[in-house]
Amino acid sequence: MSQNMKNMTRHPPVRVIAITGCDGAGKSTLASGLVNRLSPGLAAELCYLGQSSGRLGEWISRLPLIGAPFGRYLLNSAGRVHQRPASPPGNIAALAIFLLSCWRTVKFRRMLHKAHRGVLLITDRYPQAEAPGFRVDGPQLARAQGGNRWIKALRRREQALYRWMASYPPLLLLRLDIDEQTAHQRKPDHDIAALREKISVIPRLNFNGATIIDLKGQEPASRVLDASLQAVRLSLSLPPSVD
Repeated sequence: MSQNMKNMTRHPPVRVIAITGCDGAGKSTLASGLVNRLSPGLAAELCYLGQSSGRLGEWISRLPLIGAPFGRYLLNSAGRVHQRPASPPGNIAALAIFLLSCWRTVKFRRMLHKAHRGVLLITDRYPQAEAPGFRVDGPQLARAQGGNRWIKALRRREQALYRWMASYPPLLLLRLDIDEQTAHQRKPDHDIAALREKISVIPRLNFNGATIIDLKGQEPASRVLDASLQAVRLSLSLPPSVD
């Protein structure tokens, strides 16, 4: 663990059940299943905490005149950081990456507000500050070193945002493990290198000391849901009948 992680602030766990794992592991299916089973007896809501690059691209594309081409340029430039991690991004690409992280922070603040009001949030993904890269829900600008003062300032600010989000660990984190072949069969349109990176990195993350339950994403969805419900009931001290 890095020195920054050792010294990171840690708030008490928030009323959140987070779900992480590689694409194809069944995060969305499990999240929806938990909300459906828990909501009749609890105020439970689904919350997506990915960086939502698609939504940002849609918003930029609606801008007059420069919208569509500029939106495509920003997102393509941001995506190239994955392919060339040793080279710092350009100024515009760095800004696009930073804006995506800012939007994730906005969603995280909304989640905290609801959790503090007593709502149980079931989140698809959860930000972390241990490993860089949007693929594993970490700070993207930290994948590359160097750059001018503007880029270095954005990198420091983005890392601060992720350290702040990671300082609020979830009450329970359900981590879905899956093998590369199964993940690619379920998500054939996804880049195999991206899937391989997630499968390699996510099991090593500790999410700032969160309570983690590892589940097998290859198993039938009903079995994964039942095991998850049992873990959630224990975390919330709920009787078996509340689901």
